[in-house]
Amino acid sequence: MSEELIFHFQVDGDDFTSAGQASIQIKKNLRRLGLDPETIRRVSIAMYEGEINMVIHAGGGEADVKVCESYIEIILKDNGPGIKNIEQAMQEGFSTAPDQIRSLGFGAGMGLPNMKRYTDDMKIESELGKGTIVTMRVNI
Repeated sequence: MSEELIFHFQVDGDDFTSAGQASIQIKKNLRRLGLDPETIRRVSIAMYEGEINMVIHAGGGEADVKVCESYIEIILKDNGPGIKNIEQAMQEGFSTAPDQIRSLGFGAGMGLPNMKRYTDDMKIESELGKGTIVTMRVNI
């Protein structure tokens, strides 16, 4: 692949049942491109966790996935409340998800840790009251 490909997705924060649709679509796209299953799995997990976080905490957002020759970059942007304490939010089990979300089986505090675990690099920029940008990279 000599050129980079960019896939753009809107993550609907009003429809909890549609969360994960972008990660399903990117998984299909990466399969069509012939990437190895382990890379596809890692990107899909990181993307899904990010989508769920955007729906639960930020009312949705946007996801861009850039496929380059040697890496895949995922950029998640939202206009939510921001992350008050990123270091704390990165701890496994820490969650600010409301009880109704937890009753559905989400909000266990593994989203950000899993995003970091399944990527080779992850950066979080967040400003209270303005939103969050998460940039992740998976090496191919």
